[in-house]
Amino acid sequence: MTSAIPGSEVFSSRPVDPDALSRSLPPSLPIHTVTQEQIDDLDPLTYEVVRHRLWSVTDEMGEALKRMSGSPIVTDANDFDFAISDEVGQEVQVGLYNTMLVGAVDLAIYWTLQNRATNPGIEEGDMFLCNDPWVGGGLHQSDVIVYQPIFHDGKLFAWTSAICHEPDLGGSGLGSFDPSAKDVFSESLPTPPVKVVRGHELQRDIADLWVRRSRVPMLVGLDLRAKIGANTVGRNRMLAVIEQYGADTVKAVMKRMMTDAESRLRYKLSSLPDGTWKATGYQDQSSVGDRDVHKITVAMTKTADHLTFDFTGTDQQTGVINCTYAGMRGGVMLALLPILAGDIPWSAGGLMRCFDLVSEEGTINNASFPAAVSRGPIGPAWLTGNLIAECLSQMLDRSVDLGKSVQAACCGTWDTAVIAGLDERAEQPVPFLNIMMEPMAGGYGAQPTADGMDTGGLFCIPMGRIPDTEMTEFLYPLLTLWRREEPDSGGPGRHRGGVSASLAVTPYGTSLPMGLVLASAGKAVAQNNGLAGGYPGNTGLEILARGTDINEQFAAGRIPSTLDEVAGGQEFGPCYAESYVAPGEVLYMHWQGGGGYGDPLRRDPAAVVVDLREGKVTEEGASAVYGVVVDAGAVDESATAERRREMFAQRRNRSTTHGDAPTMDLTLARRLDDNLAEITVADVRVVACAHCGRLLGDEKNDGTLELARYEGPSSEAGPQVTSDASEYVDTPIVFRQLCCPGCWTAIYSGIVPADHPDHSLEMSRLLPAVAER
Repeated sequence: MTSAIPGSEVFSSRPVDPDALSRSLPPSLPIHTVTQEQIDDLDPLTYEVVRHRLWSVTDEMGEALKRMSGSPIVTDANDFDFAISDEVGQEVQVGLYNTMLVGAVDLAIYWTLQNRATNPGIEEGDMFLCNDPWVGGGLHQSDVIVYQPIFHDGKLFAWTSAICHEPDLGGSGLGSFDPSAKDVFSESLPTPPVKVVRGHELQRDIADLWVRRSRVPMLVGLDLRAKIGANTVGRNRMLAVIEQYGADTVKAVMKRMMTDAESRLRYKLSSLPDGTWKATGYQDQSSVGDRDVHKITVAMTKTADHLTFDFTGTDQQTGVINCTYAGMRGGVMLALLPILAGDIPWSAGGLMRCFDLVSEEGTINNASFPAAVSRGPIGPAWLTGNLIAECLSQMLDRSVDLGKSVQAACCGTWDTAVIAGLDERAEQPVPFLNIMMEPMAGGYGAQPTADGMDTGGLFCIPMGRIPDTEMTEFLYPLLTLWRREEPDSGGPGRHRGGVSASLAVTPYGTSLPMGLVLASAGKAVAQNNGLAGGYPGNTGLEILARGTDINEQFAAGRIPSTLDEVAGGQEFGPCYAESYVAPGEVLYMHWQGGGGYGDPLRRDPAAVVVDLREGKVTEEGASAVYGVVVDAGAVDESATAERRREMFAQRRNRSTTHGDAPTMDLTLARRLDDNLAEITVADVRVVACAHCGRLLGDEKNDGTLELARYEGPSSEAGPQVTSDASEYVDTPIVFRQLCCPGCWTAIYSGIVPADHPDHSLEMSRLLPAVAER
């Protein structure tokens, strides 16, 4: 663990009480607000019209940034976001882009009001720039926010903000990723809020200082001006709305938007049973040379209309797999927005009133300065979001109305590959740097009623895209050998997780090796977990093919379509590495699909045949995981029935089991998830298998379900496991499966460390102590 530097708490930001913050501001900074009576007096028509006008402001800001930015991170991947906040920073309206950033924007404004109101002051025509993840605004230093106060009649009325990921802001690693970093001083320099615009004029000294740190200063400078331009659009549009409807009306709408979002989420929570749900996940490797796994654990407690997320027990900060408090909060929003608030306007300032965070400082998802945090958003913050999604889905799975929002884990992370070198295609060679954006095409998790979307994107960027291959080859000295969906990469289940894809590129247009930085997770321990017995999706994989004959194949007019067609040796890419790709070599990336939902042996065989025909699964996967035998393109029903009987028998023979138990009448059973049902017998609530009725536990027993247990090599999960866990970590990794001892349906299936806690056995998540209202 890296201890915090004394005094660094000055640059730490946390949520604040808005009323207390308002009272603490100096007289030189008057603020505009409204009374509760003015909010209550809004007529519905005016409210809806103004609310949609504010929504359109963020959309216009997004279009402005995309039109001005030259970075594929913005123009293609949509890794950016916007917000309109009230006078003290509460987020009123956010964009539909990178939703993780929603958890950090308000923190930067709170900090600025607390620490910049007097010196240098907050004035009309100012804009602030910040990339300090301990202050907020972004989740790591590469997330750079530009935000501005908007004044009306001399009073601080609101804030707008524009934030995006920058391709490189310095540090010892390409793209500001240093997989060997011991602390933040090897990464991009964190910059607390500084005025980059005064009196509506860009400050050249600050702008020059800013771009000087980057390996690609032109792109960083262009993005800076694009964010300033987007904020200018936001201010002009906001002032036009105020001019048309009046300042008090617009402010009343802003306050009502947050209150409405809060009340709608609280109403939804009130309809659900109280209880506690737990999830634990892992980062495999923390930096170059590390061979351990590192744990994040959460207990989500729902009481009445409020949630508490308790991360006590999470491992201490280490390596580069850390995020700050803003990252942890962003991970919570990653899951909460689409799962719980998918039908609620994303007025985040109201939604965030509905939960509390409990966490020990100095842990990998609440790291203290000066921890290395460059991997934060796509490492621990992302895993935090996946674990929150798992808890929320378990809570919602019992609800008839809200169960449609249940979803297994999507793509477990963004496999990062940064390449940089010299582009020699022009008369004058120029340096280049590219963050490979193709892993944006991750697989979505399966749901109780549907398969996950194939290469559907990333859960945290609803409007994300992958770059056009032709444009990538135009911008960089690279040739794409293939980019395609990969069969068997979606997690097997009664509903299949969405498949992922692979990419193979080779240098083309340079005579020099390219520098390469790799940063990823989920190669040993699954991060795309299934639900209700569904299996995890594929493990990630990067391979460097060295000493190939690819140039000879090009000369002969052939382009290889698999690694097996490329001569030479193959080098596995660890989770974290600094390496190179030389001309004549190939970089292969295969990122993660989504987790499955339900036991794959209960999937409709006809759906497996469709998957086989469409290239979503292979014949091996159909037989080995789904137990489906296909003959001449159709299901061999008798052979499939026999194959599935054999597979259920195999589960029985390999598992440790409990004694006999009675079979329950399921006539009046209440659904808990795909496999479990609740029944009341003589005023005692019991849990039974929803398929065969076998009694599995009751509220008076020792607190655990009686399930058959099996542990074996991770490869036994199926062909989606693309490599041996021992290639990456020394920690024993197993395929664990918990089954009903009556019919041998899988209740839980996971690729986890051997000491992983069995949350799936806990009765408290199924029969909470407080009865459902």
